[in-house]
Amino acid sequence: PSRLPLAHAPRHPPGRRPAAARPLAVAVAVFGTTPNLTTDKRTGTLPDKKTAAGKTFIATVTTNCGVITMELDGATAPQTVASFLSLAKSGYWADSPCHRLTTAGIFVLQCGDPTGKGGGNPGYGYGVENAPADFTFPPGTLAMARTQDPKSNGGQFFIVYKQTVLKDPVGYSIFGKITTGMDIVDKIAAAGATQPDASGNTAPVQPISILKVDVAEKKA
Repeated sequence: PSRLPLAHAPRHPPGRRPAAARPLAVAVAVFGTTPNLTTDKRTGTLPDKKTAAGKTFIATVTTNCGVITMELDGATAPQTVASFLSLAKSGYWADSPCHRLTTAGIFVLQCGDPTGKGGGNPGYGYGVENAPADFTFPPGTLAMARTQDPKSNGGQFFIVYKQTVLKDPVGYSIFGKITTGMDIVDKIAAAGATQPDASGNTAPVQPISILKVDVAEKKA
């Protein structure tokens, strides 16, 4: 793909709050107050994938626009899910804007950089897992963003809101799916993206930020 889902391509929403932000045509819930945020305690060390291997987890992502629930598949992407769990528990994504929205050819909302500029990472990187053989990412897919370096998966991820084909020979790691809250993502997408900034990033017109992420293992 051109720039997005490349992790370095996304730039801030470019500022943490675009000046041109406007309300959605269909209202989304906005929190009046920010919940108590955890302190980022990550170590910068890649977590052991054994912590997630063969397991399924539920991530509850609280945003300023509502709650998005994700199912994380540790059976097909153990390293990615182990990393996600560790970053969530450390508070890495507290008050983290989703900085990039693409609306032509590639249809994704990209999140996961606490700086809101597209260059942030958790201090480690790892390779691609579970990339689709047909390069197709259906709506609701949860996948990792990366730079040109195949081993640069870190903290940035993207949510697909309309079927997208990314014909990259290395691929992008699919590690889960959205189970509830796609209506929120769809409303963000419907509101559109800003004009490209100096780096080529297009931010969502309707700002959306991750406030906290809670994770729990899904029991059979």
